[in-house]
Amino acid sequence: MEKEMIAKLFQKFEEACYLYNNMECWSARDLQEILGYTEWRNFLKVIEKAKIACENTGVSVSMTAIIIDQWLKSDHRNAISPI
Repeated sequence: MEKEMIAKLFQKFEEACYLYNNMECWSARDLQEILGYTEWRNFLKVIEKAKIACENTGVSVSMTAIIIDQWLKSDHRNAISPI
């Protein structure tokens, strides 16, 4: 990747970040858009692979990741559930 593209992606990740109980969080829906996935079902596969990667390396998925489900509430920042 070019340095410019990396810098732009980094900025988008930083702008999408917010704090929840003093923990940095990102909306899965926001990340879907940032990473260029047009369909949720395709991005959900990426999330599942990431969860498997965490498990395979001994990292607790429930302690390190939060999925934001925008279908639950219109304000997705309040619709947080552990993976």
